[in-house]
Amino acid sequence: MDFLKSYKKKKIPLIEIERILSGDVEYTDFANVMNELVDIKVLSPVKKHGTNNKKIPLANTYRINKSYFKEDLIDEITSYQLKLNPNINLQGYFTLDEKIWKRDLPYIKKINSYIQKEGLPKEMVTAPERSYEITDDEKWIDENGGREILERVKLLEKLKIIQVPDPLMFAINRNKIASSSEHKHLIVENKATFYALLDDIENTTFTSLVYGAGWNVLGGISIFEKQLGLVGKHNRIYYFGDLDNEGISIWYGLNKRKPVLLAAEFYEKLLEKTCSYGKENQQANREAIESFLTNFDEYNKEKIRNILGEGGYYPQEGLNKRELRKIWRQIR
Repeated sequence: MDFLKSYKKKKIPLIEIERILSGDVEYTDFANVMNELVDIKVLSPVKKHGTNNKKIPLANTYRINKSYFKEDLIDEITSYQLKLNPNINLQGYFTLDEKIWKRDLPYIKKINSYIQKEGLPKEMVTAPERSYEITDDEKWIDENGGREILERVKLLEKLKIIQVPDPLMFAINRNKIASSSEHKHLIVENKATFYALLDDIENTTFTSLVYGAGWNVLGGISIFEKQLGLVGKHNRIYYFGDLDNEGISIWYGLNKRKPVLLAAEFYEKLLEKTCSYGKENQQANREAIESFLTNFDEYNKEKIRNILGEGGYYPQEGLNKRELRKIWRQIR
């Protein structure tokens, strides 16, 4: 059966099967097995090629029913689909070669263990970080076939992987970049806020204003100081994003990579305004929220909890240009 399963062609001469037998096999036993294989539809005789004219005649050529072996594979894949986390989609393997399934299965099991233990991630990370979390091999996704497997099981996007970390976009305060021994940097999540503050940078004590571009900032933060030429200097980084579950998770993920202070003054001004609704489908990261709340007094902590719990949020754009600039100038 293993020989027939791995045989490359659909038709096989009887003599090819006979060659794999040991010398002590009786013809009667062999013929009976061959006919059993015909009965269970693994083989079917090619009648026009005739028989070997022996007492128990066997066809000179057989057609191999490749779909018979596929049934075993389908049963195995189906069995795993029922056992694995429902976010793992094995549908693509039904049409692929069994070798691909066998090669990928150990990694599929590791992916399943990761999701069962951690759940689907709430934060974006780089491919090496996610690779290490899943397989203990930081090169698995980008260099060792992991990206292809994740695409095949429909998980690449769900695992929140930053595809290619981009360098950060920023503006420089010329008054500070060369003259100061200590440097402060403000990262803002959205483009509109970046442009609202851009022209006022020289009226602040900050060395740079950074456009974080949402989750992209997590990839670029690793080379930020090198981009500025401030490696080894004393750098204090502040963050201001949307006051919603995603914005909180971005700050939390960023702060785990490099110490990033929350620019709480901006958020406190937002909390004086009326919140918006419409982001009820965002995933809440409880650990991120609790860490975020440590930056506020009890009154604002409770207010933020209630707003998020009711599906409310504050976009950065809730502060106008005048308010943004006034707050930024006051941060020391």
